[in-house]
Amino acid sequence: MRPDPERDLDGALLSPGRPALAPGWTSEGVIEVLEAMSEPRRRERILAVAEARVGGVTLLMDAPYDPHNAAAVIRSCDAFGVPELHVVPRDGQFLIGKRVTQGTERWVDVMLHERPEAAVEVLRARGFRLIATHPEGNLTPEDLAPLERVCLVLGNEHDGISAALTGAADDTVRIPMRGFVESLNLSVAAALLLRAATLGRKGDLSATELRRLYAIGLARSVPRAEEILAALAPR
Repeated sequence: MRPDPERDLDGALLSPGRPALAPGWTSEGVIEVLEAMSEPRRRERILAVAEARVGGVTLLMDAPYDPHNAAAVIRSCDAFGVPELHVVPRDGQFLIGKRVTQGTERWVDVMLHERPEAAVEVLRARGFRLIATHPEGNLTPEDLAPLERVCLVLGNEHDGISAALTGAADDTVRIPMRGFVESLNLSVAAALLLRAATLGRKGDLSATELRRLYAIGLARSVPRAEEILAALAPR
């Protein structure tokens, strides 16, 4: 079996440039080779998770500072079915604490942008409304779920959200609090807002994208999958 280049990947809901299949392989080609090597229960789990993914919700982190907070946000994205995370890294680096992610970094695609303006351009082109967190925001978490396509914008732990992203935001959201504290830890805020934004939403990925995620899930879970695909790929 000789895999052909991918021809039908529309990527309508997810960003171009995210981690790809092995060179030369299509989703169907990967599935054909690896599916029989995966345990039925594992295959069912990968499919169930893919079918629950919500491409209409994403999150943009502005120059995150603490690798543990970044890792916790990735973990929350996976927990609430958000398939990709956008990041404008600090000094070109995006560091995560893998003891915190607990392996979820393998299942959430992280999209890095060199500048805030570049992130805004990509997200707007795909129809997202940018909702920035703010202590006196106009919206509350309950207002997020009805929005068709929403990108939550979180600033870093020290400087908040940059002027470029603040100016680009379509609206702001606050998390109501009753105590003396005025803000929450970044990762806690992200989890609360992701939960609210995904509440009641069903999985919305295209059939093509579901097959892609299934293929990637197999490639990431079958032992020595990379070697197997490399050995069978066309020369």
